Amino acid sequence: MSESSPELNDYLEGKISFEEFERRREERRARRKEEAGHGSDENDAADQDDAIPSTSKQIRRTAWKHQTGSTEEGVSLSVQKAFASMLGEGLEEIVDEDMDEDDDEGEWRDIGEDDEDEGGGGSEVTPGDVFALEMELNRENKKMMKERRPRSKLPRALRGLMGEANIRYARGDKDDAILMCMEIIRQAPLAYEPFSTLAMIYEDQGDMEKALQFGLIAAHLNPSDCEEWVKLADMSLEQDNVKQAIICYTKAIKYDQSNVHYLWERSSLYEQVGEHKQAMDGYRRILSLLPPTDGEHFMQLSRDMAKSYYESNELSSAIGVMEEALDRHPELVSHECLNMAAELYIANHQYSKALEALIRFCHIMLERDSSKQETKEQPDSETEEEQKVEKKEEAEVKGEILEVVVPDDIPVDIRVKLMVCLIHQSVFKPLDPMLTSLMEQSPEELGDLYLDVAEAFMDEGEYNSALPLLSALVCSERYNLAVVWLRHAECLKALGHLEVAVKSYSKVVEMAPLHLEARLALSTLQQQLGRPNCALQALEPMYDPDTLAQDSSAAQQELKLLLHRSTLLRSQGRTEDYIDALLTMLSMLLKVAMVRAQVCLIASTSSGTRHLRLIKVSRNKLSEIEDQEAAYLDVTGKTSVLSREDWWRLLLQCLDALCEEKRFAEAELLVDSSLEFYSFYDDRAKRKELEYLGLSAAFLDRNFRKAYDYIRLMLMCSVERAQLWNVFNQVTLQSQDVRHHRFCLRLMLKNPENHALCLLNGHTSLVSGTFKHALGQYMQAFRNQPCNPLHSLCVGLTFFHMASQKFVMKRHPLVLQGFSFLWRYVELRGHCQESLYNLGRALHQLGLTHLAIHYYQKALSFSPLKLEGIEDDQVDLRREIAYNLSLLYQASGNKEMARYYIYTYCTV
Repeated sequence: MSESSPELNDYLEGKISFEEFERRREERRARRKEEAGHGSDENDAADQDDAIPSTSKQIRRTAWKHQTGSTEEGVSLSVQKAFASMLGEGLEEIVDEDMDEDDDEGEWRDIGEDDEDEGGGGSEVTPGDVFALEMELNRENKKMMKERRPRSKLPRALRGLMGEANIRYARGDKDDAILMCMEIIRQAPLAYEPFSTLAMIYEDQGDMEKALQFGLIAAHLNPSDCEEWVKLADMSLEQDNVKQAIICYTKAIKYDQSNVHYLWERSSLYEQVGEHKQAMDGYRRILSLLPPTDGEHFMQLSRDMAKSYYESNELSSAIGVMEEALDRHPELVSHECLNMAAELYIANHQYSKALEALIRFCHIMLERDSSKQETKEQPDSETEEEQKVEKKEEAEVKGEILEVVVPDDIPVDIRVKLMVCLIHQSVFKPLDPMLTSLMEQSPEELGDLYLDVAEAFMDEGEYNSALPLLSALVCSERYNLAVVWLRHAECLKALGHLEVAVKSYSKVVEMAPLHLEARLALSTLQQQLGRPNCALQALEPMYDPDTLAQDSSAAQQELKLLLHRSTLLRSQGRTEDYIDALLTMLSMLLKVAMVRAQVCLIASTSSGTRHLRLIKVSRNKLSEIEDQEAAYLDVTGKTSVLSREDWWRLLLQCLDALCEEKRFAEAELLVDSSLEFYSFYDDRAKRKELEYLGLSAAFLDRNFRKAYDYIRLMLMCSVERAQLWNVFNQVTLQSQDVRHHRFCLRLMLKNPENHALCLLNGHTSLVSGTFKHALGQYMQAFRNQPCNPLHSLCVGLTFFHMASQKFVMKRHPLVLQGFSFLWRYVELRGHCQESLYNLGRALHQLGLTHLAIHYYQKALSFSPLKLEGIEDDQVDLRREIAYNLSLLYQASGNKEMARYYIYTYCTV
């Protein structure tokens, strides 16, 4: 150690400032140099010493050299060396340790050591050593202050009470400790210390729930304590609160992001709660944190992650994990890893990448024909035919593969993966030795590999190569399975062996009766072979009603089966069975709607056959649905296999079939149920069409009361449509109901200018005997359309009815007015059978029989009118005219003429 200088003593005693200390030291050094007279080398060393004070220089050099040094119990290595230099003990050991850690660092120089020209010193502690120690401790203190440490929010006034609470807890006086902690919480609710103490107290008492709650509060107030979060996670797991444990581990990871243990535990918990994505993200972070030396764990974790991704149908993610493992640790790639990677590539149809991996890690050699190698230019655009032969063209570019050399130590499953890749690369001939070697082994042991190769051949259309493999499998005991028989049947069907394919499909249906695709294929083949009954037998229902009501997937499969069955029945002309299939499907869709409409589907026997029928039942005979909205959502999920438009087409087909079979009442009930179905009712166009269909079904069923309800609603929406008024007239004529009178009057108030309403209200008044009201309505129609012959006829007939009353004044003017309107009608209508008959009928009513006979006979001379869309017999009035003439002749006593007209025109 160097001797203390007087300026240093003065500075340490506070007599001079640091600038004065520096100035005096420089002067002293300059005098010493002049006295010593050293050479150029020593002068250079002195110049370097002049840059900074000796003590600060040594400290700065020491701090730089050892800033990465380890700390022991919160004291850095530089401080330890400072103490060692002062005490003179243990310096050599520290220097040895430092040299072992970093060979490139310079030699430790004692704190307070001056330049060589200042000479050596004693072993006693000097003021310079004390100054160096103070500077180093100050630097360490500043460094620790910069570090992020949790700051207690407990006020100084409460720290004594907190200490007292901890002492009470340590002595076992837990009740007082709890009261003290509660008081501290009341005054300082953001301090974590009382919560932490309460958590420990309740944990000792066995109240783990309270301990956990107080511990969580303390951890949230002091979130940087990772160990506390991990402890809380363990306590949460003990209480089966996995989600709370995940939150705790997440908090711990936030403040220690490189802790693999925390990440692993959280990912495992994510897997327990089914959060697959979060678990995989955690495992990916673990992979990024594993050092290169830990390759075994990296490969094992990668395999587990790839398996998990594969089970979740995330092939791209699984492939990415395995590719990273293969690239990062190629020296640790085992046959298991390679087999998994190849399996993933093949599952994702990346056969070229799988082949590259097998060649890279298994040292497989592909001998190609170099004479056929050529460079291929890629066209700007490719047609579909070019895309089909793309694989073969790629093989030609690289040269045709003549031989495949596989090392003997390669397992058979990897050999099969190689065969599958080459098959999908359209390489077949070089595989003959490998295929022969595979078939020499027992299918009982390698049946799954047999099936992989056979499926690869089928994918490429090589059914002749796949058939021997599948035939060997179906003949075995272990692999005599439905899936193998299905592949066997598909292969036979593709080769055109339909009879044998039918047997294989029958075997599939026998072994797996719920396999829908096998049933459909078997039915199609039976239909092609001319066996319609066998085709229908293959499409028999698969599930019972209870299963259909509980299992959505079963209901969807049953719907697909019924859809194909209905198509087949329709092609065979079996209408009744076709309707049964349609009603079964629609009853699944309209389950809730049929309950609301009080409609039930039953099976009844008629003419020796059993068929389904729709009937109307009372509400008490139907099982009530408590939550109809939930039931509707359940039905929507089960019937989602068909779109809304598909269901609409099925409904229309069913209604057409019911009307063809004259089952109008059932069609009417089906429309009622469909109108209660939300999806159809909410669609305005479909709702309108259903109303028209319901009107037609009700009219054809002669349910005129219900038909009137339909037509009334339609007229309220479309009062100007003449077609609806025609239907309305037909309904009211057939129903013999007078409800429509008030309806027409109310509608007339809202639409006073409506032509059809004027006529209908006029007819109603005329029939009821209020001729003046009828005349007013007819005259309104006449003023609106004076050239319409019907209006003149109605006005004239009203005048005749008024003139025919018993008590009437001015009868003759009424008759004259009536005839004037009738003649106007005849002029507008023309001389025809209709107009002359109406004129004769009016004269007949007035008692002018001789004039009536004249016009009746004149009407008979005209042939009936030809109207488009109406048969001639419907507009022929000769029977009515002849009958009226017979009445006139019979009243006059001329029975011969009466008999003549009856026998001539009224004979059936």
